[in-house]
Amino acid sequence: MSTGSILVVGGAGYVGAHTCKALRRSGYTPVVFDNLSTGHRRFVRWGPFVQGDIRDDAAVLDAIRYCKAQAVLHFAASAYVEESVTNPRKYYENNVAGSLSLLGAMLDADCRKLVFSSSCAVYGESRQLLICETSPLNPVTPYGASKLMVERFLSDYARACPLESIALRYFNASGADLEGELGELRDPETHLIPRAMMAIQGHITDFAVFGTDYDTPDGTPIRDYIHVSDLAEAHVLALRRLLAGGPGGAFNLGTGHGYSVKEVLDTIAAETGVRLKAVTASRRQGDPPVLVADATLAKTELGFTPSLSDLQNIVKTAWGWHSRAHPKRPTHSSTQDAAPIRT
Repeated sequence: MSTGSILVVGGAGYVGAHTCKALRRSGYTPVVFDNLSTGHRRFVRWGPFVQGDIRDDAAVLDAIRYCKAQAVLHFAASAYVEESVTNPRKYYENNVAGSLSLLGAMLDADCRKLVFSSSCAVYGESRQLLICETSPLNPVTPYGASKLMVERFLSDYARACPLESIALRYFNASGADLEGELGELRDPETHLIPRAMMAIQGHITDFAVFGTDYDTPDGTPIRDYIHVSDLAEAHVLALRRLLAGGPGGAFNLGTGHGYSVKEVLDTIAAETGVRLKAVTASRRQGDPPVLVADATLAKTELGFTPSLSDLQNIVKTAWGWHSRAHPKRPTHSSTQDAAPIRT
């Protein structure tokens, strides 16, 4: 029996679609609102679909009223970090103005619970080995700044009117649905794990690693990878907290353990049987050597404990999905040519 409808804005995307599946499993009816600019219609499989743009407050209002939404999960955003530097207007219009439009529609519809997809990018170039929620907030890109701006006015709205929200600050979302129904699919793809697999399959020829001279044990940067299905479960926990009348806040979603780029590539080689011969590119400006979450607060307050986020499982599920969704092309060697990636 359904426990109610939830409007999932941006629910046709990577994390949003996985969360819709988790919502359905937990008894909710996810209603996806997405303009399909980066999402995929075939990822909408666990509830109704409404096509629309977050900046169209009338369309959002209609969608909330149509499904009698108890709450909103907000994933809709432009999310290419490098692009945000060259096209900040797009990021402030989509991410900030779009979120303001969404909040206006929610208040007009008397829907007062929101879970917001934020990012560790709000911390910028942190010098702390483990980043906690009280670490300095100093984003260095328009993407990170846009996420922090939304967090700020969510906090302001909470004080000014009865609207409760939880901001979930992701670290490196990765992996794929255990049943192989969903995976990481972008155009262009910028993330390390899917790009490595696309290179192995012959879909790209421009694979490379940014920097091997970091102050880390093997010289490559270290990141905190968290399985996308664990992220999805964290959204369900946050939603339940709000619907039960619990307070809002901001929470890191990570594992507290980091893996270097070399460790990730070694794990991919062990899973796929293919060793990528990646070209080394220069460091990117602003890339810290280590970016790992202190996720203690999410554990104590939300009851969130990642169960799928060991690196081997992340790689195994990602490769399983890529192998089925994008079979290898019989072209040039995918283990030689290389170019920049985001880690």
